[in-house]
Amino acid sequence: MHLRTRRTLALLATTTAAALACLFGPAGAAGAAPATTAAHHVVAYYQTQYSGGGYVSPKPLAGTATDIDVAALHLNGDGSVHLNDDPPSDPKFDQMWSDLAALQSSGTRVEAMLGGAGRGSYANLHNDFDRYYGPLRDTLREHHFDGVDLDIEETFSLADTEHLINQLRADFGAGFTITMAPVASDLSGGSAFSGGFSYRQLEQEVGGSVSWYNAQFYCGWGDLGGTSGYDAILGNGFSASRVVTGAVTNPGTCGGYVEPGTLAGTVRQLVSAHPDFAGVAGWEYFNAVGVDGGGPASWYANLKNAMG
Repeated sequence: MHLRTRRTLALLATTTAAALACLFGPAGAAGAAPATTAAHHVVAYYQTQYSGGGYVSPKPLAGTATDIDVAALHLNGDGSVHLNDDPPSDPKFDQMWSDLAALQSSGTRVEAMLGGAGRGSYANLHNDFDRYYGPLRDTLREHHFDGVDLDIEETFSLADTEHLINQLRADFGAGFTITMAPVASDLSGGSAFSGGFSYRQLEQEVGGSVSWYNAQFYCGWGDLGGTSGYDAILGNGFSASRVVTGAVTNPGTCGGYVEPGTLAGTVRQLVSAHPDFAGVAGWEYFNAVGVDGGGPASWYANLKNAMG
């Protein structure tokens, strides 16, 4: 499971009203699932900023990743916000924020992943929404995130989730990316791990405010050795334009690792069958298995190439 800065004027200038309409669909259409952008998403989860004593820069993802999900924000019981083990303002993150801003200036979106395996954030929001939502909102603004990825791995009701999504959309507007990261079997209706509610019902009720789903096809919750797991999600009422396939990038992360050649083959099959296929995601960036002698970014480039 998931252990998992500034939208510049240049990026704003290239974001047209037509593109926003394509991404989010008609405003106010309750339950209407919006189409995602025509280009396939390539989502890189970025939690490990330091490895082996050295800084892990996201800059090699330029031109490959459409989205970088910085993991993981935690809403602590005392009302503070941490990025992993430290406040986001800690000097250790200064170079990261600078690098992310440079990527944003070239058109890469940067989202904050909230939650994951470090539980408590959603419980706090359930118990006292106003107290814990405010610091989350302020952190997203202060660090100029383009969106947020809701990775719910604790009990959080459908009503709680819809409240959070609706408040984020009200505060940040149509141009803000709101994604979710349920396990794949939750989307196919075979489990209720990621919060404990029906994602099909969520999609019917507030899908117009969810940009897309980064489905976790690993750690026992799905498999990308073929297309059957993805097909099951479509059979549960989801459009291919709404579901990104999430894979682990290293066999040491957990079960469900698929080697790059086989994974690329699965992706090519999905693109062939579904031209509106939403894209791919990889957990996580720092130790992604390189392809053809490349570094971690080559794992993502391999799948981008597979999507054409």
